[in-house]
Amino acid sequence: MSTLAVGTIKSISSAAPVFQNTSGTEKGQLGKVWVSFNGTGTIAIRDSFNVSSITDNGNSGAYTVNFSNAMANANYCAMISAGNDAANAKGQWNAIYDVSTTVAGSCRLALYSGTGVFEDNEQVFFAVFGD
Repeated sequence: MSTLAVGTIKSISSAAPVFQNTSGTEKGQLGKVWVSFNGTGTIAIRDSFNVSSITDNGNSGAYTVNFSNAMANANYCAMISAGNDAANAKGQWNAIYDVSTTVAGSCRLALYSGTGVFEDNEQVFFAVFGD
């Protein structure tokens, strides 16, 4: 087994680097978009990659994550996780919101409480994988 220790990995094209085995079979991809943000009060990005902004859609728990660099299409995999601080701990059901409006440059999402009600969350985590 070998270890590769480098400071930067670059693709020879505008596409992201591809991880392959010795047979040339793709074995993985990097996340294309991720963000950690505060979804209560005035929403604020804590940290992110490839996110230009977050839009509060005006309804409780409803946001749009806007990408700095668009995906190739709207057929990507988006994942959400969320919760509140320990003092206000609540179970959360998380879902992509209105998939018909999901486009290459952004994704609308909504956070539902355990009772099925839209709800803002203090800790929101969102990631995208795909082309």
